[in-house]
Amino acid sequence: MAVLVSERIGELSYQGYRLEYTEFGAGDRLVLLMHGQLMPRRMQQPLARKIAAAGFRVITLDLLGHGRSDRPDDARLSTMTAFGEQAIALLDHVGVNDAVIGGTSLGANVTLEVAAVSPERVRGMLLEMPALDNALEAGLIVFGPLMLAARFMPWTVSTVGALSRLVPRGAVPFWSGIVLDTLDQQPSALAATVQGIFFGRVGPPRTVRTTLRAPALVVGHPHDPVHPAADAAMLAEELPRGRFVAAESILEWRFRPDRLDAEAVAFVRRCFRAEPRRATAT
Repeated sequence: MAVLVSERIGELSYQGYRLEYTEFGAGDRLVLLMHGQLMPRRMQQPLARKIAAAGFRVITLDLLGHGRSDRPDDARLSTMTAFGEQAIALLDHVGVNDAVIGGTSLGANVTLEVAAVSPERVRGMLLEMPALDNALEAGLIVFGPLMLAARFMPWTVSTVGALSRLVPRGAVPFWSGIVLDTLDQQPSALAATVQGIFFGRVGPPRTVRTTLRAPALVVGHPHDPVHPAADAAMLAEELPRGRFVAAESILEWRFRPDRLDAEAVAFVRRCFRAEPRRATAT
């Protein structure tokens, strides 16, 4: 039987821009989940509900340039460093010292950034499909044309976004709605987001990754050049307390989630086995 959990939408400010998030459940044991590149936080809703039903407080965050957060056209606000600062700002906003932090693709890389700059804030890392050393060329091939189209043919991005908004989200399956939300982009913000991600630091270098002591569950899958399974397996070996779990494909966690949901919930439980630290004052 499904367990119902409370859900609330909140917002905070980062450098004068608005970030929006959804909070599931309650308590001091916080899990922060972040989305993939150009995708909305809503993609993490099924996993968030599953973890919250296990007794944890879960927050899904739209980073700047994504979802329902503001979409500035300044690439400096879309670097991995800036995204890491936004995640830490969320922890400060909700008054929590540390959390299990994780995400998919971009969200996984942002998690590593937070662990690199503020390891004391990271109780554990839940990392799906990190994009590191083996992913840069394929990422540029996929996202580079999007950036060029947004810069030099902005009408293409605007037209696709307008068409996506014509489809009521309640009339399509959940993951079809996520695809439509991802297609709903603003040209200048899209160009800035891709530029900030790919022309800055994609993630902490190996010399830093090998020093990250937080426990980590790293999920990878085959047949995806943008998120090579080799990157996930390599990261799990580099992290002193990393563990690699192979997914059957990119679709498993979307359409047959039970096995990987169970892995994620068990991992979060292990991370909080020790007495939770007291929350900071807001």
